[in-house]
Amino acid sequence: MMPDGKIKNSGELEFVVFCIENIAARLGVDSKRVYQAFTEKSDILHGYIVPEYEILHTQSREYIVNDILEVLKERGVEI
Repeated sequence: MMPDGKIKNSGELEFVVFCIENIAARLGVDSKRVYQAFTEKSDILHGYIVPEYEILHTQSREYIVNDILEVLKERGVEI
């Protein structure tokens, strides 16, 4: 069964919020801008973060933030 990218439980929701807040803190921007970059400017939220939750949430904060920043860069998404 392929993941559909939808948030399925509170653990995934908390992880999404964690990602948004930590990217915002690293970049010194408002978390709303990060959310918009993940959802309106790209499909990173439902196309990467949620489907990769099982792997990503076991990593360190630093690893997660760096990984997502790398995905943003690869996809040419500006925050």
